[in-house]
Amino acid sequence: MKIIVSVKQVPARDSSLRVDAQGKWLEEADLTYEMNEPDAYALEEALQLKEKLGGEVVVLCAGPQRAAQTIREALAKGADRAIHIEWEERAAPDALTTAQLLANAVKPESPDFILTGLQSDDLGYGQTGVVLAELLGFAHATIVMEVEPQGDAVRVKRELEDGWFQHVSLPLPVVLTIQSGIKKLRYATLMGIKKAKTKEVKTIPASQLGIDLNSGLVMERIYLPTRSKKTQIFSGEPKQAAHQLVEKLKFEARVI
Repeated sequence: MKIIVSVKQVPARDSSLRVDAQGKWLEEADLTYEMNEPDAYALEEALQLKEKLGGEVVVLCAGPQRAAQTIREALAKGADRAIHIEWEERAAPDALTTAQLLANAVKPESPDFILTGLQSDDLGYGQTGVVLAELLGFAHATIVMEVEPQGDAVRVKRELEDGWFQHVSLPLPVVLTIQSGIKKLRYATLMGIKKAKTKEVKTIPASQLGIDLNSGLVMERIYLPTRSKKTQIFSGEPKQAAHQLVEKLKFEARVI
């Protein structure tokens, strides 16, 4: 059983966020980086599947050289080897470009499972896993809370809205985007950290994967939201004014 888990390195949540001088990305000098938390849950699910089924867990990561730190963290937790797609652009590519890079790197591996986090903590597209499945022609399910392998298929539990759930059976190979918080995350042991230094990390330059890296979404400008204060007085009868206030709070301010 071969399980590929896609992880991403993102700015840490306590990083100081400042727009750079060009206004197209963040000031890199102010940032510290960590593994995308939703991807950490995908990694944990992959490791537990390996413990049940055997086989290997392969980490897949697209990012600059500094992403090697996140890759080593995943290896220290128990992944067997890694594929690092080196992408040196400052601004991250769009979901389609990312999925195309991942798909071309994954094809020679012929995996049974591909697991990703539900979305990234920085850009939050929530699309990469689904697009990856379509490019590979794999079955897929999103917002997955439970994974139950059944021979050449898998039964998953998906979280819907308002406390509803859906159980779906899918044929292998499959791409699953994992819901955060479904398992307790493990820590890397001292022995795992030592072993990670000797595990294979295959580096593939993004330019060698046959994708036009200049196409797709272009980040034109990043800026902080403007803060403004506005006062609105409702006239008329109290009942009518109260109705107007509720409408504003519900549909414009979206606080009720």
